[in-house]
Amino acid sequence: MKIDKSRLEELNQSKEWLHSGTLNGLLDNLASQNIDGQAIIEQLSKFQVAIPSWALGAGGTRFGRYNFGGEPSNLEQKIYDVGIIHSLTGSAGAISLHIPWDIPSDAQAIKELASDLDIKFDAVNSNTFQDQKGQKHSYKFGSLCNESSESRNQAVAHNIEVIKIGEQLGSKSITVWLADGSSFPGQMNFRRALDHTSDSLKRIYAEMPSDWSMFIEYKPYEPHFYHTVIQDWGTSFMLANECGDRAYTLVDLGHHLPNTNIEHIVSTLMYKGKLGGFHFNDSKYGDDDLTVGSIKPYQLFLIFNELVFGMLNNNAENPDLSWMIDASHNLKDPLEDLMESLDAILIAYAQALLVDQALLKEAQQNHDVSYCQQILQNAFRTDVRPLVRQARINNNAASNPIEAYRKLKVRKTLIDERGMDVTATGL
Repeated sequence: MKIDKSRLEELNQSKEWLHSGTLNGLLDNLASQNIDGQAIIEQLSKFQVAIPSWALGAGGTRFGRYNFGGEPSNLEQKIYDVGIIHSLTGSAGAISLHIPWDIPSDAQAIKELASDLDIKFDAVNSNTFQDQKGQKHSYKFGSLCNESSESRNQAVAHNIEVIKIGEQLGSKSITVWLADGSSFPGQMNFRRALDHTSDSLKRIYAEMPSDWSMFIEYKPYEPHFYHTVIQDWGTSFMLANECGDRAYTLVDLGHHLPNTNIEHIVSTLMYKGKLGGFHFNDSKYGDDDLTVGSIKPYQLFLIFNELVFGMLNNNAENPDLSWMIDASHNLKDPLEDLMESLDAILIAYAQALLVDQALLKEAQQNHDVSYCQQILQNAFRTDVRPLVRQARINNNAASNPIEAYRKLKVRKTLIDERGMDVTATGL
C-alpha cells in the first residue's frame, strides 16, 4: 500500500493549533539563548536513517517468535513497508538489504520501485553467520577466520557476490559482521584466526569498486562466549587500517558490554577519521535490540553530542556517516517500533544541536565541572519534540507518525492484503 499524502495533511491540520503554539514558544525560548531553532529544523529535515530489510517483520529470541499479521514475504513488500515508514516520518529514505535473504530477482525493477517511493539503497550486508541451503562448506567453526581454506574462500566469494548485487542497486558500501569466534579455551588459535580474518577482509576490499566503502562491525560476545575474533572497536579499527583508506569501523550500540562508554569510542574513531556508521538500538544487558532510546536516552544524547562536535571539527575528514536502525520487534508492531526509534534518534540529534560547543569548551578549559554538566543537561532536558514535528511537516510527512499510522489503519490494510499467517523473509 501507499500512504495518501492528502490524508496526512488533513491529520496535520487538525493539530496545527496545538503544534504552532508549542513550536513558537520553543523557538522564542531558543532565540533568547541565541539558538536558531529554524536552522535546527532544517538539519533535522535532512537527516535520513536506513531501515534494515530484516526488521520489517516480527523478530524474536532463540525461544521463539510471534507473528504479526501482514508481514512482508518478499523484497518488494519490504520496500513498500519502508515507503510507508518514510511517508509517515520523512526520515527513512533508505533500505539496507541482507544477502542472501533479499536477493532481487530483477534488480532494475527493484530499483525503479524504490525510486518511485523515494527510497535509496544503503549498505548491503553479507551473511556468513549461518549456513544456507545447498552450501558446500559450513561456517559452524567460522567463516573468514576458519582453519579451512575452502570455507574462507567460500565466505570471501559470498561477500564479493554481495558487492556485485549492491552495485546493481546503486549501493556504495558493504557491512561485514562476523559471528566468528570460539566458545571453549583451546578451540581456536587467537592469532591464526585474526590473521585469516585480516587476509580475507583484504581480499574482499580489493574487489570493491573505487567509490565503495567497507564497514567492519564488532561485538564482544554471542553467538560465541569465550572469544570473538572482532570483539571490540580497536580490533575493527586495526583491521580497517590494514584494508585501506575506504574501510571503516561500524558501531552498533548493542554490541558492547554493559556500561561501556560508547560516546568515547565515537569521539576516538572520528578523531582518526575511521567512523563509518551506526546501527541504532537500545539495550539493558547485551545485544537486546530494543527500541532506540527506550532504556538509555541520555547515553544516546551524549553519543550525538560527540557526533555533532565531530562533524563541526572534522579535521581527520571523517566521511559522512551511514545511519541505520538494527532492532528486533517481538512484542510491538514492527513498523510502529521503527517509527519510535526514528523519533528517538531525531530527538537526541536535536538536543545535541542545542549544545553551545563554544560555551562548553570555555567551561572545560576553566575546569568548571558543574557548569559543563549543566550545559549538557539543560540541552537534554529541553523538549525538542516541536522541532522534530515541524521537520516532519516540512517533509510532507505526518507530525505524529504513529497516530497517523493507526488512524489510517495501515496494519489492518496490510493484513487484508497479505493475510495473517505470513512471516517476513530472513527471520
